Amino acid sequence: MKLFIGADHGGFYLKEKIEAYISKQGYEWGDVGDAELDPGDDFPQFAQMAALKVLGEPEPDDPRAILICTGGQGMAMAANRFKGIRAAVIWDSFEAHECRNDNNANILCLPARVLDTKDESWKDIIDTFLKTPFAGATRYVRRNAELDAF
Repeated sequence: MKLFIGADHGGFYLKEKIEAYISKQGYEWGDVGDAELDPGDDFPQFAQMAALKVLGEPEPDDPRAILICTGGQGMAMAANRFKGIRAAVIWDSFEAHECRNDNNANILCLPARVLDTKDESWKDIIDTFLKTPFAGATRYVRRNAELDAF
């Protein structure tokens, strides 16, 4: 699985921690920015780069992205503008499991304000998001097709 990681200034420091963590886990990943802390950067450009990378990878590779901003919502709103992207704001491992199992989410959006703490609960969220397969139930496939039809 290929991963793409992106963050604006609000998620920059958590992004650095996540990149170190997923490297240790052996995942192949690419950084879609920001490359340095820039208090004036804007989240939509990073969400767009991640979405286009996910959509441009071969389907069997099951590409995914992790986007981080202060609240997570801005990244999700920007990424979800692309047909075929299912971005979800996640704050715990239960939600990470549900968004993968039921919705086949391909972009994980993390709220740095909530998760950039010393307890490192974000690790469980990432592990769950990356290891949970899509259940593929008929109703889930149908619902995803409905989303892509808009």
